[in-house]
Amino acid sequence: MAPASPGVAGHGVLWLALGEDGSRMASPVSAALGQNCKIDPMHTKSPTSMDPGHPRPDISVVIPSWNTQGLTRDCLHSLLHQDHGCRLEVVVVDNGSHDGSADMIEREFPEVVLIRNERNEYFSKACNQGAAVATGRYVCYLNSDTIVTPEALRRMMAFLEQHPGHGAVAPRLDNPDGSVQPICRRFPRLIEVLIDQFGFEQYEFARRYRDHAAMKDFDHLSSADVEQPPGACLLMRRTDVDEIGGFDESMPLFYSDVDLCLRIWRSGRPIRFLAEAHIFHVGSASVVRHPLWRAEFMRNQVRYFRKHGGLVTALAAKGIILGSGLLVALRTLVGPRPLREKRELIGQLGRSMQIALGG
Repeated sequence: MAPASPGVAGHGVLWLALGEDGSRMASPVSAALGQNCKIDPMHTKSPTSMDPGHPRPDISVVIPSWNTQGLTRDCLHSLLHQDHGCRLEVVVVDNGSHDGSADMIEREFPEVVLIRNERNEYFSKACNQGAAVATGRYVCYLNSDTIVTPEALRRMMAFLEQHPGHGAVAPRLDNPDGSVQPICRRFPRLIEVLIDQFGFEQYEFARRYRDHAAMKDFDHLSSADVEQPPGACLLMRRTDVDEIGGFDESMPLFYSDVDLCLRIWRSGRPIRFLAEAHIFHVGSASVVRHPLWRAEFMRNQVRYFRKHGGLVTALAAKGIILGSGLLVALRTLVGPRPLREKRELIGQLGRSMQIALGG
């Protein structure tokens, strides 16, 4: 394994939450982490990091991880074995992976702060757990299915240092083949839920709304202030994280990044999409493995509209989702499938609707 870059900070940031035998003790840090996680002592007692003269990291990179061992390894290699021109602290929150991810990190990347959750606490809580122990001047929320290029983090940090009025910055995302991922978006509106649920994309009026929401008028090769940059990588000042808050854990898997971006904008701070800083992104490596992810997406969507649009908007979103579900059920019943298969599909649809409309 290549030696770690001299730009990577040592760690000891969690030692106050541990007893002499490594057991967790009551502390503000452990309270923020919750009761279903364990902090590996070997990843928290670096002598250099406990030295009062040890320089503070420039950026704390917080990576939630769930069953993405190979991708997480590649991501950590890109962070720890390249010179990024700034001091990095890397915090990985493993969400109860059963593919050996946490053991791999412990074995191959001892400089990483590793938080082990006993179960999958999902994206939002994992990000907040990592941010709770981060010590850098900046916090970078990063997906585990990314490869960070050497200049990206330094350029993002430099932008925020030169533009104190901005609240966050995000890089351009490239596919592994080098093509650009055009995934900046405008904040969601209720009409887009209607278009998505009922498949109205075939109509010109619906395509106009969808294209506007998806920023089809933006080439993603230029830097600009955007409402909702890609959530795979977002850099914020530590002070802004403390003031604005982290991810809303009532939206555990979806829409919490949209919610955070909206709160940043409402605080009077725009968000910059920085095209000259780019990273590689596989995309949805963990989400696609989550059972009933579509139902969870809709439930988080409803919660977002309830929080930012009020009760009437949330009820309208639920009505659209319910109407779409009933239409799918009707099509299934009158379709040519065998009766047993129809029953199974209707049962799956019922469970999905129960999740989507349950809160």
